[in-house]
Amino acid sequence: METQFEITTSTVAETEQIIDLILTIQQQEFNIPITAADQPDLSEIDQFYKVPGGEFWIAKDQDQVIGSIALINIGDGIGVIRKMFVHKHYRGKEKGIAQKLLHTLIDYASTKGINAIYLGTVEKLQAAIRFYERNGFIPIEKANLPASMPLMKLDTHFFVLHLNDGK
Repeated sequence: METQFEITTSTVAETEQIIDLILTIQQQEFNIPITAADQPDLSEIDQFYKVPGGEFWIAKDQDQVIGSIALINIGDGIGVIRKMFVHKHYRGKEKGIAQKLLHTLIDYASTKGINAIYLGTVEKLQAAIRFYERNGFIPIEKANLPASMPLMKLDTHFFVLHLNDGK
């Protein structure tokens, strides 16, 4: 059966579900040593992402948050992807949730004058790395990242996607 899901911008009402989804994937699935306290942006989504001109989207199946992606607008036409997560039962190309989340972010970024999107991830997230590469992201050395890019201390692999004008 095909998964029915919708992509919407997050509201404060979903904060607890978003934190639960992300921590479960980080801690239990991938054994990444990170807590909610290490990610204060999650309890202040509006201030951290939306106020500076970015956005935070969620994928929902009925009333359940099953995916997330966020864009930080750091100015100078640069965006940074954060919090790209899809619940393990909803992953896969055939479901298309990660793809739809990413397209939503890219479409938004291009309307906001963002022409380069950066991201950082960790080596053990190989499926995520392959996903980004399939979507045109190119590896970039940490030393070549924009100076204004906020870094996550655990990130080891970095990518950039250049958006074409009129895309």
